[in-house]
Amino acid sequence: MKISTKGRYGLTIMMELANRFGEGPTSLKSIAEKHQLSEHYLEQLVAPLRNAGLVKSIRGAYGGYILSKSPEQVTAGEVIRVLEGPISPVDFTEEDDPAKRDLWIRIRDSIAEVLDSTTLAGLIAFQDEGKHDNYMFYI
Repeated sequence: MKISTKGRYGLTIMMELANRFGEGPTSLKSIAEKHQLSEHYLEQLVAPLRNAGLVKSIRGAYGGYILSKSPEQVTAGEVIRVLEGPISPVDFTEEDDPAKRDLWIRIRDSIAEVLDSTTLAGLIAFQDEGKHDNYMFYI
C-alpha cells in the first residue's frame, strides 16, 4: 500500500489543526502557504474529512476549520481511511494461496495497528521532539 498525496496532505491538514486546537479556526490558505501546497487541493481534501466528522467548518471573515475532537482522540488510521479507503497492501481473495493470503492479512493488520495507535497528539509530540530524521545510517 502506498499512501498518496491525499493521505499525506490530509495528515498535514489534521496536524496543523491539532497544533492549533483550542485557538479557533485555521484557514486552509494559512496551511497551504506554510507547507507550500495548493489551497485548492486542500479544499478538496477537507471536504471528506468534514463529511466524516473529523473537522468542522466555521464560516465568516475569521472562519476556517477546527478539529471535531481533541488531537488525542483522532488517529492517523481514521484520516487515512477517509482519504485513501480501506487499508490493504494488495487485493486478495479467498481463492489465493492460504500462505500468501495469511501474509497479506498480517501485513494489513500490522499497518492498521500502527495507524490506529498513532494519534494526532502523538504525531505532534514526535514532531516537537525534533525527530524528523527517523533513522541515520553511517557507513
